[in-house]
Amino acid sequence: MKAIGAHRYGGPEVLEVVELPDPEPGEGEVLVRVRAAAVNPTDTYVRNGDRERAQRKQSPPPYVPGMDVAGVLEAIGPGVDTALSVGDRVMAVVVPNGHHGAYSEMLALPVGSVAAAPAGTSHVEASTLPMNGLTARLALDLLALEPGQVLGVTGSAGALGGYVIELAKADGLTVIADASEKDEALVRKLGADIVVRRGDDVADGFLAEVPDGVHGLVDGSVQDEALFPAIRDGGGFAAVRGFRGEAPRGIQNHQVWITAYAEEQAKLDRLREQAEAGQLTLRVAETIPAAQAAEAHRRLEAGGTRGRFVLEF
Repeated sequence: MKAIGAHRYGGPEVLEVVELPDPEPGEGEVLVRVRAAAVNPTDTYVRNGDRERAQRKQSPPPYVPGMDVAGVLEAIGPGVDTALSVGDRVMAVVVPNGHHGAYSEMLALPVGSVAAAPAGTSHVEASTLPMNGLTARLALDLLALEPGQVLGVTGSAGALGGYVIELAKADGLTVIADASEKDEALVRKLGADIVVRRGDDVADGFLAEVPDGVHGLVDGSVQDEALFPAIRDGGGFAAVRGFRGEAPRGIQNHQVWITAYAEEQAKLDRLREQAEAGQLTLRVAETIPAAQAAEAHRRLEAGGTRGRFVLEF
């Protein structure tokens, strides 16, 4: 099969079409024929060497990025108990591991990582939901806020931030979010109750609106300790990029790692239901042929994209 991988670390130009053996589903796995793979910022770490030490322990190159796919269920492996059938349209979250990544024509995946795609969506649209949707769900579950409490969200116009806002509103939370002037209308449409201007002083903006501080905060903009002043004593902070600094005033610093929910099929299926009900917005920036993955990475790293670039196979 064909995949998109990197034989060496570097910029987007190192991505190329590679040939890999066709995977076979093992015990507890299913085989997915990939039609679309979303491009996420975390994919660039597989490519640029940020995860070099971990990857070299797993396998030799090429290293294949990608954590989100949608496609068709091709086969069901031994020992799998599932309501899914061969030929079903599915979406899945992928944990990259050496040659194993979403930018592939076929993937053998744990059945717990795969769910039916939302009805009425294309493969491209469905591919934008699994990883960011589950990450947003995990962040909110770790914060464990009660209906009516106040959630702060940074990076609100991004894919993760957008899902956090929409899921938080479905949970009955009040949301205060950041946005640039050009993104304010989008963030309000996603459901934010209060919008403040994004920037290095966003914590001051939150406090101006919520003087006692928010009950919990999801840090999609990765500002880390700069946001602690916006959180009330004993509140919660959800770190999506592994910030491990000490939090003051009894604030709980929760680490949000998608691997914790990578096989939580029921939670992925609940995201499908919410997408079908119109509670989640699947945002596609542009569809790009898989062979042009380098261009997708270049444009992603240039910044300013709203929604996801999606590679088509």
